[in-house]
Order: sequence, then C-alpha cells, then structure tokens
Amino acid sequence: MERISLAGEIFDSKKRQLIYKIMIAAFAVIFIGRLAIMQLLQGDIYRAETETQAIKQVVIEPFRGNMFDRYGRLIVHNEPSFTLTITRSDFVWETLPLLCQILEKDSNEIKQILYEYRTVSKFTPIKIYKDLEFSKVALIEEYNDILSGVDIIVESKRLYDLQPRLAHVLGYNKPISSFQLQSMSYYRPGDIIGQTGLESSYEEQLRGSKGVKYIAVNKYGQKVSSFDNGRRDIPASNGFDIYLTIDTDLQNKIERLLRGWRGAVVAIDPNNGEILAMASSPDFDPRNFSGKISSDIYTSLVTNKYAPMYNRATMSKYSPGSTWKMLMAIAALNEGIIDEKTKIRCNGSIKLGFRTFKCHGAHGPINVRTALKVSCNVFFYELGMRLGLEKIEKYSRMFGFGQKTYVDLPDEKPGSIPTLEWAEKMFGDAEVPKGYLVNFGIGQGEVSATPLQMAQYTATIANKGTLYQPHIVRAVHNNFTDKKEPIAYDSRKLPIRKEIFDIIQKGMYDVVNGYGGTATNASLPKIKVCGKTGTAQNIGRDHSWFVCFAPMDKPKIALCVMIENGGFGNEIAAPMARQILWHYFKMDTLYLPNYINRPVSDSVAADYSVPIRD
Repeated sequence: MERISLAGEIFDSKKRQLIYKIMIAAFAVIFIGRLAIMQLLQGDIYRAETETQAIKQVVIEPFRGNMFDRYGRLIVHNEPSFTLTITRSDFVWETLPLLCQILEKDSNEIKQILYEYRTVSKFTPIKIYKDLEFSKVALIEEYNDILSGVDIIVESKRLYDLQPRLAHVLGYNKPISSFQLQSMSYYRPGDIIGQTGLESSYEEQLRGSKGVKYIAVNKYGQKVSSFDNGRRDIPASNGFDIYLTIDTDLQNKIERLLRGWRGAVVAIDPNNGEILAMASSPDFDPRNFSGKISSDIYTSLVTNKYAPMYNRATMSKYSPGSTWKMLMAIAALNEGIIDEKTKIRCNGSIKLGFRTFKCHGAHGPINVRTALKVSCNVFFYELGMRLGLEKIEKYSRMFGFGQKTYVDLPDEKPGSIPTLEWAEKMFGDAEVPKGYLVNFGIGQGEVSATPLQMAQYTATIANKGTLYQPHIVRAVHNNFTDKKEPIAYDSRKLPIRKEIFDIIQKGMYDVVNGYGGTATNASLPKIKVCGKTGTAQNIGRDHSWFVCFAPMDKPKIALCVMIENGGFGNEIAAPMARQILWHYFKMDTLYLPNYINRPVSDSVAADYSVPIRD
C-alpha cells in the first residue's frame, strides 16, 4: 500500500503535471500555427487549387486585326476556326486511343506536343490540333463525358482576299515555340504569333487581348454551368486593324514580272517614304500558314535551295555597281571637287601600278552629266580617288547606307560601306590604296546595299534631298478610341544644294532618254523617266540593277529593280522597270514589248528560274 501511495504521489507531482501542460501547449501552438499559415499565408494557393477543381477558366481568343491596302480594300481578315486543347490536370491517359481515333492522329504526335510544354502548369490548356473539321468537333462533343480534360475552343484563322501574295510584306503566323514562350508571358502553349513580316512587327497591335470565361465544373472536370452568372467574365478585345501603303494592283504586276527570276523590286513614293510595292522572288503562299500548317510544306520551304522565305528586298546585300555613281557625283559636286562643267578624260582605262582598271569604252573628255549617261567608269574611278575614304564614308552614311532604314519590317540588314575604322584594321596608319578607292567609286569592293536602301536613295534624289524613313503601315485603327491613328515616321533634309540634284537628275534623264544612254529601253512616251543602270560583279553571271523615278518634274514613284544573275542592267532590270512604270501610270494599251519574260539563254533559265505556282 505504501508503494501505491508513493506511485500516486509521483504521478500527481507538480513537476510531472507541468511537463504535460507544456507538451499540450506546444502541440496546440504547432497546430494553431500551421492552421494560421495555411489560412493566412498559403490561403491563396489552396484557394486557387480548390477553385481549379470547382471553377474553370476558359480563355476567349480574340480575332487578329485586319489589313487594308492603300485604297482601303480589305486584303487580310479572319474566319472562326475550332481548336482542340488538352488540360493535363484533368486528362485521363486511358482515353488517348479514343482521342487519336477521332483526330486520326498518331498518339506519339500528341505526346510530343504535351512533352514540349512539360514545364508549363498542368492546369494550362495545351493547344493540340487547329482548324478542326466540324465532324471531329461533333464526335468530341459526343464523347464529352469520357474525354475529360479535352476541350474545343474557337479561334480564328487568316483569310487572304488579294491577287498578289505579298508574302514577305505580310509575313505569316505560326504557333509559338517553347523557346519564345519563355520570354513572352502573354502567350500560352500553341498560341498563334506573327513570325515574319507585318504579322511580326505589328504583333502587339494585331493580336488583341484575350478574354476569360469562368464556368463551374463537377468533380470529373465536366462543365456544369456559368460561374456567378458570368459577372466575373472578361470579354476578349479584337486586334487593331492596320492600313497599308501598298498598291495591290502594282504589287500584283511586279510579282508576275518577277516570276521565274531571283531578285527583288521596291517601289517608294518619294514624297513621303510610303512603300507602294515590295516583292522578293522566289516567294511563298501565306495561305499555306492559315489554320493547320503542313509540316511537309514548311520543311520544303525552309530547305529549298532558292530560299523562298528569304526577303531579298531587305535582307540581301549586293554590290550596287554603277547605280552608286550618283552618290559619288553628289559628293564631289557638294565638296567642290568638280562642278557641272568639269571634264575628265576617259581613254578606256586607267593604270595603277601593275593593274589596269577598264571602262566600257573610250569616252574622251566628259563632264558629270555625260559620265552618268554613258556610265563611264574612268570618270568615277577618278572621283573615288579625289574624294578619299573619309568623304566616301560621310556621304554614304548621309544617304542611309551602312545602316538600317528602320522600315517597319523585322530582320532588316544594314548593308556595308568602307569606313575609317575598317581602313585602320586593314592598313594601319598607311593610306588606303588607290586600287580600293577606284572600286568604291563604281560601287564595288566593300560597298553593299539592299534593294530597299537603293530605292530610298533614289527617292531622295527624286525629291531633291529629303531622306524619308520607308514604311508600309500608314495608320492603325484604335478599337478603344474608335479612331484611325496615323503613324509618324522620321525624315531629314540632307545638307546638299538643290542645284546639285538638278545636275544629277539631268544625267539620269539622259541615261533613259538621251542618245547613247545605257537604259533607253526603259523610256516611256509622255513620261520623263530618270534612271541609272548597274551591273554588279558576281561569281557566275553578274547581277542586274536599275533604279529610276518618274515623272522628272513632279516624281510620284521611285523604283529599284535588282535581278540576281540577270547580266547587264539594261538586259533585264531596265525593261522590267519600264513595264512596271507603264502599269503604274496606266498607259494606254499600245503594244509594249515583253523583254523580261524571255531569259537571256536556256542555260540561264535552267539555272536561275524558279517555278512558282499561281
């Protein structure tokens, strides 16, 4: 009995009671603290997961903005299209064979798409199949109870109501890549995004804003009803429409003339820098990127040796050849090195050391106007040496060479010019050899330019000294203000005297209209065309250049035609320009010889022409 009493005293000791109280208090603090953390600090997380099971967000896709040509004609718009999505959190993998049977797709293809976006939240719908046929939509709806996590959403696909393709101007849309998705929080897996052309450079304006619709779902993830009577829904906002400077009739004519050749044509309004037409050949059909995109077609385009997806107008750099000579003449006149009456003797060539630099003929003593007309190399060899590299660089940059034009298209290349920095790397403190300077005088050597740069340069000569930023979009229709808002572009007046441009224009007029001019086959009745041919040396057949503007007094169009491996400038490029101008000025139906659709020889046609499907 005493032991029991002793045990009872031990059990009832105050020390033991205190230990039990502390333990109970500690457990209570732990539970209460954990509850507080779950409720206060992590409440949003758990609430979101709860709502994800009870409330589902359905993204409402906006329609992309439309595009209109310079005359207000609708050329790009949209139509509704069904897209299938899979939400991995709700998807039952055992139903994959049924889904594949309905879609007529291989299961590995669907798995691959889901694997590509494996790092994306499992609650985010992944777009699997676009432009779904209505018969397949009906089957998926019929098996809705079984295909948990599979949904159909309404998107849009591009429609093209135009005769020309305008492929490199409009560009194309394509599902966003997993790499792009990492840096673009607005988009979800499978979203369509502009990849090239205006679709890319005006993506933010064209894409619109997504909406959200909240719906209640049951424990199987099936839709039950709208949530909160739709009061929390956010409507989608369609993209802004854009208005282009492109003349689609002129564009269509140019594309047809280019068919079968590799090259580019750019037409600019010299009064404001608006691009009237821009074509690169070969090209592609943007309709192939509307809705479902065939992997076979895409692969064939990117692997084609003629590079049809490459925009030669803004991305290809060529030696400008004799089309560069106006710049050399302007520089020499403006610097006072020559004047209108200065004559330089051409004996058919000049000799520097052991090397002879030839001309097209022996022109005798000639002034700058005649030198432009007959494209005398010796005259411009001499100007290259008299100007020197520093002044050549100065005037090249003044006219925008060696830098981007900042046209509103992506992936533009700046071309290249010889600079003092380049010379220092090449020759150190020594003078630039004269052999280099004579080459620069005729647009060869380290000089290269894009057809767009050459069109901008020609437009600047046409308007006598204002360099306009070339552009393709005139205005954007703001859906929020319901107003068409014009876009402002840069321009600058060059520090060159007006009378110098008068001299240059007269020389260019003689090229086309004067006896012995190098491009008399580009002349038009009643329209004063001013132009300049160019032949750029190349491995194989030379490239053919022609730049021009018209009319001489009040120019409305400046044009650059560049044909790869087209030979002399007056063989292909000049006659092609004539047909373009003939169409632009809506000349009568008087017979116009079709020079340019006849290749120079069968071998050239076989080597350089590219069949293009209408």
